[in-house]
Amino acid sequence: MEHNKYDFGLVGLGVMGRNFILNVADNNFTAFGFDLDDEKVNALKEEGGNLEKVSATTDIETFVGALATPRKIMLLVPAGKIVDAVIENLLPFLDKDDIIIDGGNSFFTDTDRRDAYLAEKGIHFFGSGVSGGAKGARKGPSIMPGGNKEAYKEVQPIFEAVSAKFKGEPCVAYLGPKSAGNYVKMVHNGIEYGLMQLTSEIYDLLRKAGGLTNQELHKVFSDWNKGRLQSFLVEITSEIFNQKDDKGDGELVDKILDKAKQKGTGKWTSQNAMDLGIPVPSIDVAVSMREISALKDERVVADQLYGRPTPAPIDKDELIKMAEEALYFAFINTYAQGLHQLADASCEYGYELDMSVIAKIWRAGCIIRAGLLEDISTAYTNDKKLPNLLLAPAFVEKVQATVPAAREVVAYAAKSGIPLPGVSNSLTYFDAYTSSKLPLNLIQAQRDHFGSHTYERTDMEGIFHTEWGA
Repeated sequence: MEHNKYDFGLVGLGVMGRNFILNVADNNFTAFGFDLDDEKVNALKEEGGNLEKVSATTDIETFVGALATPRKIMLLVPAGKIVDAVIENLLPFLDKDDIIIDGGNSFFTDTDRRDAYLAEKGIHFFGSGVSGGAKGARKGPSIMPGGNKEAYKEVQPIFEAVSAKFKGEPCVAYLGPKSAGNYVKMVHNGIEYGLMQLTSEIYDLLRKAGGLTNQELHKVFSDWNKGRLQSFLVEITSEIFNQKDDKGDGELVDKILDKAKQKGTGKWTSQNAMDLGIPVPSIDVAVSMREISALKDERVVADQLYGRPTPAPIDKDELIKMAEEALYFAFINTYAQGLHQLADASCEYGYELDMSVIAKIWRAGCIIRAGLLEDISTAYTNDKKLPNLLLAPAFVEKVQATVPAAREVVAYAAKSGIPLPGVSNSLTYFDAYTSSKLPLNLIQAQRDHFGSHTYERTDMEGIFHTEWGA
């Protein structure tokens, strides 16, 4: 390092930025921050404690000048035009081979555009997904970088030091060129939408059909987290049921309005899957359910207009057992869909993604971390060209053992008027993907009938058209 120059720069000292830069300083690298807000700059200096290790400024020229070359500058600012504005503000002070890292949830085509723009100026650009929330940023996130491979080597020691560790292995790896990192983070978030939706549905089923109290739900999810469903989301779900309301009686979860917000990464995953022609119905419906949840006033009116069946009596222990199996089945199918999308996008966009590596860096630090990812990583290590997780020998057994419960749960919920769109979409996806014959021959006939769109035959080669009804 140049004398008195800092190893790492960070723009944007909000909660994520402040936590990430303090993490860098905790790991024996010096770090310098920039924010236009005096309060955020002062808060970082105060929390950092030692200005030689971590400091900050509101002046961009001072910020860039304080960094060792090649400068490594990470942006943790909201996606969109702000990223472009920050880049333009930095450019007059940068030198050739300096590195800018976008750590936000930028849309992958924006990253490709910025990468090409900065490459012309001799500046390296990285889109790097960071998952784990504020706690992860402070204690160790999962980091998903993509961009120039040689430039990544400059950043690698810092990222490996600050990332989460799984059995000593850092949860970060160079994923591929251009926007590979942002793309992997986008699909990570799509899978996250799916898993959250599935967890909420099983909670709804246990509450409405099994009559489980919050304390019983806490115990069920806590027990599940000790088994094959071990995951960050199941773990925090068990904690949520235990949280007392600090503004009233009872548990907080019962007082929270059932309208879910979203920032767009799940929608992007779903939209891009459509563009690629890859089915991700468990993710699609998770996005749709957040949109339905926003229609609260209409839902209240509709609830009064339509009757709802009373759930048939069911043994509570049997329901809990089936619910665990159905959730495990649906989790596998949701990961399978997301990874299928990643594999296809890797070919389409030239990312050269390694699925086993992606599963590995998701094992700790990130929101979708789960015990299941160890098995997923192994499946892709054993077969680098595996088209879909459902075709992996180790997963055939897991799925076959749980699909009967998924069928029972979906049928029971349908008869009881309890919506389980994530679980049922996972089941439909599985049934369709594992069907050697689907009724789409009729659709092709319909298309040819009304639009002369042609069809192929099972018994001979070629493209055919029929004058229907002639």
